[in-house]
Amino acid sequence: PGTTQIWLAQTRANFLLLAVVLVFVSAAAASEFGGLKLDLVGAVKIFLLLLGVVSAHVSVNLFNEYSDYKTGIDFSTIRNPFSGGSGMLPQKFNDPAKVKRAAFLTLFLGLAVGLYFIVASHWILSVFIVVGALTIVLYTDYLAKAMLGELFAGLTLGSLVVIGGYIALIANPSTPINELFPSSVVALSIPVGILTSLLLLLNEFPDAEADKKGGRFHLVIALGYRGAATVYVLGMIAVYLSILYLFYSGFYGKWILISLATIPLAVKTSVAAIKYGDVPENIIPAMGLNVIIVLLTDLLLGIGTLL
Repeated sequence: PGTTQIWLAQTRANFLLLAVVLVFVSAAAASEFGGLKLDLVGAVKIFLLLLGVVSAHVSVNLFNEYSDYKTGIDFSTIRNPFSGGSGMLPQKFNDPAKVKRAAFLTLFLGLAVGLYFIVASHWILSVFIVVGALTIVLYTDYLAKAMLGELFAGLTLGSLVVIGGYIALIANPSTPINELFPSSVVALSIPVGILTSLLLLLNEFPDAEADKKGGRFHLVIALGYRGAATVYVLGMIAVYLSILYLFYSGFYGKWILISLATIPLAVKTSVAAIKYGDVPENIIPAMGLNVIIVLLTDLLLGIGTLL
């Protein structure tokens, strides 16, 4: 592979679409509930927010790539299009030191964007940014070994992006804190966060044995395939119940219910998780469908918010 192909694989470029969709959801919330104007200034803010979130996502992917190689997970994992790493380091297509440097560089870029919003929007964002930065740095060596990976993934690459993005786009340094966390936006962040956690959870199924050898300890290892599949099913139920809450609470109109359109797909992945969770080659199609569920549901939540 060429240099561009190598870096695209190692940054997991195909998964960066999640960051784009999350920024769209936060921008939709800012437009609907915070008065964000989609003029030039608003567009620049959205672009900078997107740059920061994508940089953070790239950083955690590269740190994970480096860690999987150093811990030996890369040498025993079953690779597929959705999990197992890129395989570029075991095949010596890239230098581990370069990957580590790139991980720090993208982390610093994300922090620079975050610093801008702390100054331009509100100091409360420093809390979000510290939590996000610590999650990126500590994820592979600590959080993923303490059964906290799924929780912090959903929090930092889900709920906090929606809430923090909303604040970054609509606030100014004098905005009272009690106006920065409207119930409508916090409620919107809940299904988004759960979906990100479920994306990671299902992707862990084929890697469970390799992860265990490499010292990781996540829900699939702790609960077994059947237990983790049960958590996945319950998580999906929680997603759609939380979407119904958005409507029945009066925060959103009927258009938010279009995000329920992915329920038939969720039923398929839930059945597959229960039936085939312990058979890696059989769970892979469900993993691909799960990616579609996450991205499409998030996208429909954003569209439903705007409508």
